[in-house]
Amino acid sequence: MTAERSMPTRNPRTTDSSLAESAPAGGMSRRAVLGGAAAVTSAVAVSAAVATPASATSGGTAGAASPTARLIAALPPASGIKKRSRLVDYEVVELASLLRAGKVTATQVTKAYLDRIDRFNGPFETYGDNGLYNAFVRIDRAGALAAAAAADTRFARARHTHEELPPLLGIPFGIKDSVAVKGLDAKDGSHAFDGNTALRDATAVHRLREAGAVILGHTVASAFSGSITGTFAGNAWNKDYVPGGSSQGSGVAPVARLAAACIGEETGGSIMMPSAANGASGIKPSLGTTSVAGLMPLSPGYDVLGPICRSVRDASLVLSIVLGPDAANDPLTLSAPDPFPAMPLTARKGRRPLAGVTIGIPQTDWMRTSRGIQAGTSPQGTYDADHLAAFNRLKQQLTSLGATVKEFPGLDVTDPANDPYFSSSDVLATIDGSNISPSSAVLSPNRYEIRYWDAVKDFAATRPADQAAALLAQYGRKAPGETSASFESATRLGGMIPASVRVEGEKRRRQLQANYQAALDKAGVDFMLVFSLGAQIGLRTGGGFPVYRAYYQLPNALAWPMVSFPVGYDSTVGLPIAAQFWGPRFSEPEIVQAAIDYQEHFPQYHNAAPPDPVADTPKVAPRVLRPVEPATPPELSNDPLVAEEALR
Repeated sequence: MTAERSMPTRNPRTTDSSLAESAPAGGMSRRAVLGGAAAVTSAVAVSAAVATPASATSGGTAGAASPTARLIAALPPASGIKKRSRLVDYEVVELASLLRAGKVTATQVTKAYLDRIDRFNGPFETYGDNGLYNAFVRIDRAGALAAAAAADTRFARARHTHEELPPLLGIPFGIKDSVAVKGLDAKDGSHAFDGNTALRDATAVHRLREAGAVILGHTVASAFSGSITGTFAGNAWNKDYVPGGSSQGSGVAPVARLAAACIGEETGGSIMMPSAANGASGIKPSLGTTSVAGLMPLSPGYDVLGPICRSVRDASLVLSIVLGPDAANDPLTLSAPDPFPAMPLTARKGRRPLAGVTIGIPQTDWMRTSRGIQAGTSPQGTYDADHLAAFNRLKQQLTSLGATVKEFPGLDVTDPANDPYFSSSDVLATIDGSNISPSSAVLSPNRYEIRYWDAVKDFAATRPADQAAALLAQYGRKAPGETSASFESATRLGGMIPASVRVEGEKRRRQLQANYQAALDKAGVDFMLVFSLGAQIGLRTGGGFPVYRAYYQLPNALAWPMVSFPVGYDSTVGLPIAAQFWGPRFSEPEIVQAAIDYQEHFPQYHNAAPPDPVADTPKVAPRVLRPVEPATPPELSNDPLVAEEALR
């Protein structure tokens, strides 16, 4: 789709607690469903240990090190990099150093990943079980090899000219199926979007290319980015198990060694869940940290793009490159600090790098099991034996690094006094026969202002009848008294919510944010530690998540960041066990630094590699326009208006 969309604009001077404000009439164009947003160049500045946005160093003093020079200083020296058994096992920062030292070529690296894709991915364009990992739904082999060859030319030339080279030159990436890559279809997990060809790169993809990245292709997404469990891909450690969603291919590919790094998208759990399920290291940024221009949106005001890698330092490097203002295409990025706080790239020195840090374990962050939400039971009381053992070990490990790790109440959102927004049963208005919840009062107008339904309608008008019908069934609305769903009804509802109701919804969202911040402040907690998954995940044949955080969407409602990293493996199948740090909006540097410090001292988890899968007979799933994986229950939906309704 190429129709431009308008989005609510933000006052760049607003405080961290404020969220999206209403846009003036004819507001700034933010993004197209795919590639309608203009690409914006983003330089990157990095200190010896941290990455800083270019705007932080523009206009620097004469003789100061350039952003790229400081980045190179932060990379591990090639001579000190431990030899790994395979080329695909090196971290991004290690590859960057080896490439610059001439120890390996970008073409060798890219071919190594393409070879594994050929052997272990299975047939492309398959939204279903293809017999193998199915992490990539399509690749651009010719484009990737051309980019790798161009990178090698630059490396060779630089040995004579000493020119500064971009930070990710020659590093192969996968991009979620909902993000624009110029010349490729992006289908968001469904053939209903066949023909949805990007006219230009999404801002994040453009910034990766400017930093030298080799784009391999698109990683598979859950159908319409709608499920946090996923079944189209096979888990990186055992393809018979769920991969997590909706960025399922981006969670699988780095760990299965099909890409060095990936970009995922999260609206409600879609980076954290696949990172946790596959034992990847992923960062869900705060709302506004990264531009979402060129993303097929789900819920503007919640949607974020972020990296999924094998190590947190890799993810931090990637985030430092894609973050930053994109005023022309995503005004929400104007809400982030500019310059953005420096992103860490190396661990702090010493045996106790976390000294002075207080990490809280929220005891009201309820888990959901087969019996429903376990309110009143400590989250740790729901973990299976392996997860509980890993959790207790992690607490000891963090304490050994100097952190104070303590339980604290957190914020119980089952108490209406604490939560006026996220799962509130309040009805702010009744519009066109539908009750408007506080979250709907925010998200429905946001969707309306970016032409969420009209853009899909315009695209559907260009497609065959079966595609148009599938899109209408997915995005249309059946209003009370109407006999069938329609785009017009959906658009009408979003456009009829009064400004006063929307303002009340925004006010309540900020109040929820303030309430949670107050809970941290009262306990003296810097950031929190949780497990998104509390028991061995299930088989792809309907297993899902037996134990998981009931309020996995809460960080998105708060607009707060999270980082996920592996901390162990279960004792039966050998599937990964993962932890997450999460904290206040724009605290990415703090939570990421703590995770990097942890991985420096306990590298055995993120360095572990899964066994290569035994190939089943490769197969191509039928071309289904509304694929089912299986039918997603509302409590497992990535759509906040669906998932939050299940909590009411």
